[in-house]
Parts: sequence; structure tokens; C-alpha cells
Amino acid sequence: MKLDIKFWLKFSLLNLCIVAFLGVLMRYKIGFEFPYLDQKHLQHSHSHFAFAGWITHTLMTLMIYYLQTKIIGFQGHHYKKTIIANLICSYGMLISFIIQGYGLFSIFFSTASILVSCYFGYQYFKDLKHIDSDYLSKNWFKAGILFNVFSSFGTFYLAYMMASKNLVQNLYLSSIYFYLHFQYNGWFFFASMGLLLGLLNLRKTDHPFYETSFKLFALACVPAYFLSTLWLELPLWLYVITVASALIQVFAWFKLVSIISKTRGDFMENYAPLLRYILLFVGFALSIKLLLQLGSTIPSLSQLAFGFRPIVIAYLHLVLLAVFSLFLLFYIFNSHLFVLSKNIKFGLAIFIVGVSLNEIILAVQGIASFSYTQIPYINVQLFAAALVLLFGIGYTSYFSIKKVKNSPPL
Repeated sequence: MKLDIKFWLKFSLLNLCIVAFLGVLMRYKIGFEFPYLDQKHLQHSHSHFAFAGWITHTLMTLMIYYLQTKIIGFQGHHYKKTIIANLICSYGMLISFIIQGYGLFSIFFSTASILVSCYFGYQYFKDLKHIDSDYLSKNWFKAGILFNVFSSFGTFYLAYMMASKNLVQNLYLSSIYFYLHFQYNGWFFFASMGLLLGLLNLRKTDHPFYETSFKLFALACVPAYFLSTLWLELPLWLYVITVASALIQVFAWFKLVSIISKTRGDFMENYAPLLRYILLFVGFALSIKLLLQLGSTIPSLSQLAFGFRPIVIAYLHLVLLAVFSLFLLFYIFNSHLFVLSKNIKFGLAIFIVGVSLNEIILAVQGIASFSYTQIPYINVQLFAAALVLLFGIGYTSYFSIKKVKNSPPL
């Protein structure tokens, strides 16, 4: 029995709406009076739920969908309990972090979420054996799963420091960045690349650089963590390796894009115009992200970037919203898992506008912070951008779920 992909993707869209709503709430608290909820608790709830309830849940569901499309007669129903467990952990973190921040229940659900991810990885590794080894996606999925497990070391250490009330600032920040790096640049990136390359149906034998690009990204991923810790004044040899990892990623990305454009330049012709734009937008945002990483290796720029919170927030939102969230929405609708109606196109367009506005405003705020210049009504502008994001994804989700009700299960 196949897993009902459409049903579980309804939760993806609903969860993204919740993430957007929490973003609106946090922006409202900053710009206006709202004393009832702790801002730090909301922030933890927002980030953990975005990672587990939106990105991870959606990646798991779409990776199962990949298996169902590639393996004849594949029965993905055995993943149902794993997906349900991940959702329970996600909603548990959503509620417990709002109520208590880092405490007994939030740490329990965070730990359980990691264990669920590990079990999913174990299941998925076994099922990947049935995929032809020539498919380019296979190794990308494997690496993504391994990096997801690896990122948990940062979470465990962070939870330990929170529970023991023994915070060391450098270790605290290093643990956060460790988790974020191997989620963003490991699990999210490699799993998303696996989905994209699977969508293009690329094989290793199609071009010699295809497999090389994977090896380069996988090789660079671990030392690239230190791009997030340049403020620790790394020893020279480690700094050189870190710079090399940033250079390798930029080279591998642009070389891969160039080859795909030359060999499969017509692959977007069958995509809806809006979806073409979204994919190009995602590619542009990822290119900017990789170039920013490389630029951060310049010591003076690194000090500026890590010294101003708006810069960090702008970068994190660039990756989470402009790269991964938009890519996953592109994949869902391009795979016809939901009908791309006029209303859904309108909602997606509004969401893209919200992503763009949010990033532009954060970038302006970050640049202005270099000279300690105050931007008038900046918090109101960010609140307005958050509202646009919520409206866009809310509108998209409503009409997607409404259509699904009358559609046969996949």
C-alpha cells in the first residue's frame, strides 16, 4: 500500500502557515505592545517548528514520494508511523517551547525528534538499496540523512547546557551554529538537491562532473562549519581549509549549473511560467548565499557580519525562505501533487513578494547597522512583510487543501 503523499503534504502547508503566523506574532511584539508571551520562547518555538514541522516533514514526505515514483510496486506505507511520530514531536516542540522555553518537555520533544529522524534515516537507507546506483540522487539523499544525524550533536550539547544552567557563551553559540550548519548546509541542502536531480532524472553516467559535484559538496560540508565560527579566531591552517571549502562550494555549484544548462537547457519548458520563475529565484538566492559565505572569509567582513544581528537574521531567512521553502513549494506543485489553480498561483505570487520584501528590508537594516543608522519604522515594515508572507501561504494552503478534498489519494 502506497503512502498517501497528498494527505501528508496538507500538514506541510498547514505547518508553514503556523510558522508564518509565529513570525507575524514575533514581529508584532517587537513593533507594538504585546506582553503576554515571552519573545525568546516564541523564537525557539518558531525555529524548531520550522525545521521539524515544515522542512523536515516535507523532505521526508517528498523523499518517500521519490521512492514511490522510482521503484515499481514500492509500498511506502511503512513510513506512516515515522511521519506521525515526527509530527507529534513537532507539535510538542511548538507548544512546549512557547510555554517554557528550554525545559523538561521541550527538551524531551527535541530529543525524540532527533531519534525519529535517525529511525527515518535507517528506514530510508534500506529502501535506497532498491534504487539503481546510477541515479544521481541516491548519494545526495544518503549524505543528507547522515548530516541530519550529525547535526544532533549540536542540539544535544545545547540542551545539556540549558538544562544544567551552565552556559559558556562561545560554546553556546558554537553549538547553535553547529546544528544550523548541518541542518541548512547538510540535511536540507543535500536532500533538496536529491529531489531536484531526481526530478531531472539525472544519472552519474550522463556527465563525469555530476558525481564529482556531489563529492566536492560532501567533502566541503564539514570544514564549511567553521565559516560560522570565524569569530573564534581560528588557527591559520584551519582558516585556510575553511576558505578552501567555501571556494569548492562556489566552484561546484556554478560548474554544475553550467553543465545542466548546456546539456538539459530545455528542462524548464514544460514547467508553468510561475514555477519557472520560482526555480530561477531559488537558484539565484542559493548563488547569493554561497557567494556571501565566501565573502565572509574576509576577516573584516566576518566581524561585521557576526557583529550585527540583522545580518545574521537576513542570512538565515535568505536560506530558509528564499532557498528551501520556495524550492519545496516549487517541487510540490511542479510534481502535480496539488492542482496549480489560478488561486494557488496568486497565493504563491504573494508569498514570493513577501519573501522578497522581508529579505530586502532585513538587508537594508543590516547594512544600515554598520553605521548605526536607524531606519524609520523598520519594525513596522518587517511586520507588514510578515503579514504578506502569512497571507500568501495562507491563501495558497487554503485552496490547495480545498482541492485535495475531492482528489483521489496518490
